[in-house]
Amino acid sequence: MSASENLEEIIQYVPFMSFVHPSFWHTLTEMKLDVDKLNETTKQVYGRFSYRGDIAAVFEVDGTSFNKVPEDEQQYTNVKGTIMNKNTIEEFKAIDKAALLNTVGKTLWASLRKKTWIENPSELLHFIILSFADLKKFHYYYWFAFPAPNQPTVYIKEKSASIATLLSNKQIESLAQSYKSLHKDQKCFFAITKEEEKVVIKTLSTILDLNNPVPVDANTFYVFNDPSNGSNPGWPLRLFLAALLDHCPASAGTDIKVIGLRCNATGGVENSKVFSVTVPKFFFKDVKSVEAAGWVGWERNDKGNFGPKLANMSASLDPVILADASSDLNIKLMKWRLVPDLDVDVMKTTKCLLLGAGTLGCHVARDLLAWGFRHITFIDNGKVSYSNPTRQVLFTHQDCLNGGRKKAEAAADGLKNILPSVVTKGLAAHIPMPGHPVGESLKKETISNIQLITDAISEHDVIFLLLDTREARWLPTLIAAQLGKIVINAALGFDSYLVMRHGIGGCSTEGSTSVNATSIPGGSLGCYFCNDVTAPGNSLKDRTLDQQCTVTRPGVAAIAGALAVEVLVGLLQHPLRVQAPAVYNMNNDTEDVPAELQGILGPIPHSIRGFLHSYQNVVPTCAKFPQCIACSDIVINKYKEEGIEFLLKVFNSGNYLEEVTGLHELHLAAEMTDVLTFSDEDDEE
Repeated sequence: MSASENLEEIIQYVPFMSFVHPSFWHTLTEMKLDVDKLNETTKQVYGRFSYRGDIAAVFEVDGTSFNKVPEDEQQYTNVKGTIMNKNTIEEFKAIDKAALLNTVGKTLWASLRKKTWIENPSELLHFIILSFADLKKFHYYYWFAFPAPNQPTVYIKEKSASIATLLSNKQIESLAQSYKSLHKDQKCFFAITKEEEKVVIKTLSTILDLNNPVPVDANTFYVFNDPSNGSNPGWPLRLFLAALLDHCPASAGTDIKVIGLRCNATGGVENSKVFSVTVPKFFFKDVKSVEAAGWVGWERNDKGNFGPKLANMSASLDPVILADASSDLNIKLMKWRLVPDLDVDVMKTTKCLLLGAGTLGCHVARDLLAWGFRHITFIDNGKVSYSNPTRQVLFTHQDCLNGGRKKAEAAADGLKNILPSVVTKGLAAHIPMPGHPVGESLKKETISNIQLITDAISEHDVIFLLLDTREARWLPTLIAAQLGKIVINAALGFDSYLVMRHGIGGCSTEGSTSVNATSIPGGSLGCYFCNDVTAPGNSLKDRTLDQQCTVTRPGVAAIAGALAVEVLVGLLQHPLRVQAPAVYNMNNDTEDVPAELQGILGPIPHSIRGFLHSYQNVVPTCAKFPQCIACSDIVINKYKEEGIEFLLKVFNSGNYLEEVTGLHELHLAAEMTDVLTFSDEDDEE
């Protein structure tokens, strides 16, 4: 083949082929949702490549690509790059790809002309990722670019040859050993000098004089890290030759031998190639001429066209992980614009105990999941009946068969069917109640149930009281007050409902609210029983079926359950948490509420009473009652002193709580007042 024919063969560089590990998309998703949000600022990332004999020029990114310092592995070469993740698919499509590449290229060339690449050759390589993440579908659109100047045009002088034609076996082995000890920043581009039976690696800074460029001698050869596995050189050579020619203009019009180092996984370099190239006499001399020539490097897609690729991760991600990530999407999107200070983690770690797995319990559990709560336990002693699934949304017809499954267990399984990653369980236990006597035959079982309920309350952060009867709420109210737990109470009428939070505090907070106060501190708020002046009794006695069952309009439970969860979330997001105050006479205009009393989700009411008949809500607030039959210090101290014996007295006597708290004397005083009033009137006559 003649020289003129050789010069017609333009060198064909093997472009990089991107490979994106699934972990990269997982990390990108987390950063987009939790850190970047609406910010489209370009971020620094790292990629890597190596020689792989089976696949040509693979360029990889994974979950570690976002690290500030790249992972250092012997067989890989790290490359610094940037990712530009757009907020919409329209922005992704509309961006001028050529202009973007030229802008990045201009910056790279300006940096290259500062000659810092001679000290740190890895600066010559760079990559761009333009992307859009559809986080609802887990579809990721992306396009890689590996910027390189369009000029100069370099010609092949001779066909590529094995490194064995240039170096002896001992010299090849010497090169492999020396390469292992070379600093990672120097492994992209360097030089070697043949010395008898060995080779000596020289960094570019030792052979390229910054002020007086010196051409390479006959025994010195440039080396680049070559990811290609064929007869053509890999993409890095294109950048290397452009930089060399800019630095050494005297090399223009000469022949250069360059070694494409192909180091395999075991450290061998015997597959390396020698490329003999002829560079043109003309080369751009300044930045303007580079800009005029333009930059290339956009990757082709799977169809062989210049265009983006699509990674559909919905089919390849673990369905459990996918469901968990998708469930959190709505909550994390709130932080982008609407509630930037929302604390998502506090909801993930808060453990909720639901006493009652009926209509209210099912709705509350679903709403807790939607808000990101992942620890939910049910306690209920009932079984699923055929009348339940239409109203109780965690149950199906299958749960009713063969006598019905235990509600608590079925509800927990229902939650797992919705979100497999949720930590949930169901406990079957009967809740002992005041006015429901406990005989000797039931004493052991009752004590066991009390211990189970006490242990469950102590292990959880929030207690939801979602039970059918008033008296069933007494024992958990007492235990939660004694342990200082958050209690959210919800109760239903036919077309009405009550949602309230209990105060957490001892005698120091009881009655501490002044007459002129506009709000009550969270610790001074009353509980469900603070407005009672009688002990709870057996509300199921002498009741017909329609009175024993909780007969309500179907929408009432959903409304009350949602409000109960919203009150909890507002409380957890308030800077004072459980001590968040409740405002007196709060109307629908929360602008009247002082800012210091509000949380990021608004003021937190003490209670919400809703009336579906008139479609109205009121938000009354009341303080602790010093003689409360459930949360007063009198009752709590009595429980601490006597324990189970105190509880058994309460269960077996409908009047015992009134005697302990002094309500009995209060009743007598009230009766005496009536008698005196009547007597006064009689005397006047």
